[in-house]
Amino acid sequence: MKLYYAPGACSIGIHVLLEEIGKPYQTEPVNLRDGAQFKPPFTSVSPKAKVPALERDDGSVLTEFPVIARWLGRQANLLPKDDEADTRAMEAMEYAVGTMHGQGFARLFRTERFAPSAADHDAVKSAGREVVEKGFAVLDKALASKNYIAGNEFSPADTALFYVEFWAAKRLNMKLPANVSAHFDRMMARPAVQRALQQEGLN
Repeated sequence: MKLYYAPGACSIGIHVLLEEIGKPYQTEPVNLRDGAQFKPPFTSVSPKAKVPALERDDGSVLTEFPVIARWLGRQANLLPKDDEADTRAMEAMEYAVGTMHGQGFARLFRTERFAPSAADHDAVKSAGREVVEKGFAVLDKALASKNYIAGNEFSPADTALFYVEFWAAKRLNMKLPANVSAHFDRMMARPAVQRALQQEGLN
């Protein structure tokens, strides 16, 4: 397998999951700042021009964070055994990726995509932060009395929560709600997370 990633991007969650699984894989950095995602050779890997992308052993490529995470989790038997826990974990992952990242952090990190005029940037960032803060409030309730989003066992969904927590705590210096903060600390203590961070030059 080969992971196409950018250091500190959402692909860090898939990087963590690969480390958790422990099967051999390679990494290929994609320089987003230089626009490498929009040029060959990466566009031949993923025409969507974004990370993460996972090239499987048969040469086929998977894209979209939840799809990659779920496929990897299935290969390593990491999906929650209880149907309801699995459903709720998937719900949380989709929310972290689609709403918190796609609508919240995107407005904070890629403000110009939402408002070409600099005069509107503060309003866009404010709206993005509101989405992120609401998201953490939702996740905080979902994590009540749990070590991980599906219960007491780690699952692929936790890697999605981890990367939005990482962005908030490490890039924006946001104070996380209690249950989310405890989850982030728990994730940071995992050896797989430490290895992924070290490999990406983030610790």
